[in-house]
Amino acid sequence: MALRPGQALGEHIPALPLVSVVPGAFFTLFQLPLQSRNGFCVGSRDFLPRGSGIVTRRPLILQLIFSKTEYAEFLHCKSKKFTDFDEVRQEIEAETDRVTGTNKGISPVPINLRVYSPHVLNLTLIDLPGITKVPVGDQPQDIEYQIKDMILQFISRESSLILAVTPANMDLANSDALKMAKEVDPQGLRTIGVITKLDLMDEGTDARDVLENKLLPLRRGYIGVVNRSQKDIDGKKDIRAALAAERKFFLSHPAYRHMADRMGTPHLQKVLNQQLTNHIRETLPSLRSKLQSQLLSLEKEVEEYKNFRPDDPTRKTKALLQMVQQFGVDFEKRIEGSGDQVDTLELSGGARINRIFHERFPFELVKMEFDEKDLRREISYAIKNIHGVRTGLFTPDLAFEAIVKKQVVKLKEPCLKCVDLVIQELINTVRQCTSKLGSYPRLREETERIVTTHIREREGKTKDQILLLIDIELSYINTNHEDFIGFANAQQRNTQTNKKRAIPNQVIRRGWLTINNISIMKGGSKEYWFVLTAESLSWYKDEEEKEKKYMLPLDNLKIRDVEKGFMSNKHVFAIFNTEQRNVYKDLRQIELACDSQEDVDSWKASFLRAGVYPEKDQVNTPSDLSEPSRMGFDDLLILNFYVFVLELLGSGFAEKAL
Repeated sequence: MALRPGQALGEHIPALPLVSVVPGAFFTLFQLPLQSRNGFCVGSRDFLPRGSGIVTRRPLILQLIFSKTEYAEFLHCKSKKFTDFDEVRQEIEAETDRVTGTNKGISPVPINLRVYSPHVLNLTLIDLPGITKVPVGDQPQDIEYQIKDMILQFISRESSLILAVTPANMDLANSDALKMAKEVDPQGLRTIGVITKLDLMDEGTDARDVLENKLLPLRRGYIGVVNRSQKDIDGKKDIRAALAAERKFFLSHPAYRHMADRMGTPHLQKVLNQQLTNHIRETLPSLRSKLQSQLLSLEKEVEEYKNFRPDDPTRKTKALLQMVQQFGVDFEKRIEGSGDQVDTLELSGGARINRIFHERFPFELVKMEFDEKDLRREISYAIKNIHGVRTGLFTPDLAFEAIVKKQVVKLKEPCLKCVDLVIQELINTVRQCTSKLGSYPRLREETERIVTTHIREREGKTKDQILLLIDIELSYINTNHEDFIGFANAQQRNTQTNKKRAIPNQVIRRGWLTINNISIMKGGSKEYWFVLTAESLSWYKDEEEKEKKYMLPLDNLKIRDVEKGFMSNKHVFAIFNTEQRNVYKDLRQIELACDSQEDVDSWKASFLRAGVYPEKDQVNTPSDLSEPSRMGFDDLLILNFYVFVLELLGSGFAEKAL
């Protein structure tokens, strides 16, 4: 509940000082509630629904206005005045059931009620549902968290005072009200403690230490009250009689006698009114500053639209140009990575394009790695076909060019695929940027069409340039270039490259992965924290990396794709040993699962950096070409040339791609 002086129903004044009661609501204007929510009175009027369990199922915004006459008004039936407060209760119950149903459902949509009476102060109260632990009826499973969120919306404001209500027959350390108040007010500067049910404590016990602010101190202290019981309410006990009984209880109790003048509902009302007034006085300067700032902003906006004419064509043109210009700015920011609103859930825009260039593209290049048996066969055919009927003494240059060009041509497919991925990402970015034009469907549609058409036009020219670049490389093999390895030092250069390929113990990647193929008898699939280095793959219990589960050397390991399971939403790839050895315990391969295909691709790219390559389809080679039938001069020539090309390609393409 929130108490707010002088606020009309429906107003939304920013950060206005208020008093929030946690949990539950005021039982009467002068009396705090029992946890059973027995009822609510204003003066001598009893009109709020009462009963056991959760009775308040929608927030009730109740504005109390001092007036000589007594009546009530609802915002949803504004023209009707209620003088019979039994009808007020029935209307609250009917309006609650209309939105939440009749089976204990809840809703954050408030009911607005205005009460005029000569027995009230000018206050606004917001009656919130009490905290419920176990859902009943149609209540959602997370009802406890939903109600807490409702309460936190009010008590989180720095300008609000918190009235933490706790029954005396409950351990103060277990109070939900004090716990929630401490979450938003850890120093206790805005919290007032209220202790109820003092008359229901076990014989021989009292709450003296709490009320004297010794047990859990609050800056604004604690106040004790005694409420009407359910029996008193059912018996229509008069409010004045209840206040007299409360006063008598404090004066006659030996533990509270010395503080009786600081206990009771009348004192609470007085303190609450006084502290709320002081709190408003303290927060008023900052509130005035905010309101003045808003006023200036609104006046500026009013001045801008003072001479506004909706049918003015210049105004329409200006608005159109502004929206199109803003689209261009948003698109540039998403690509350049300097957007005002940063997406923390997934990669988008320039970040995804960056991943395509640095992870997907190198991975596609390595996937086209040549097969040694195929290469040996091609070299054999090329040399023999060029020599024809003659027996050659030296390796012909034409054979070298034919083999190398055939490998260079393979670059076309991954390059064009990279372009397609980037184009698709650009189009997705365009759609994201045009979402702000949702109020103008035709403008949004035309903007997407024009920009997408332009991107498609540039796509064709980009692919032409890439193909032209590859054709240029094919047209002339420059063996004098400084990067050309040469036959003499090819093997030596490749050996040096392999040594420098990975720095020992260099961490390439860390992250969570699920081992997907552990049997249910052994615990089933489980998530671990993986650390990939240049030499090994290790996994730990958690990201603190203290409890290591296993370390797998990367020697003779390769990657293969695994189809996603029928009932699984995970994306899977596998690591296996090329020598048919167990990789982990009795597993020939370990299947690693990620939440998305992007994560799989990213991990594959990381394994490539560590020297773990994807599996290649086995090609059946004719027996007469798998090994030389006789080791003659031509065969030695072919073998040497094969070694040279193998070393050249192995150290060139894959290394430069990575």
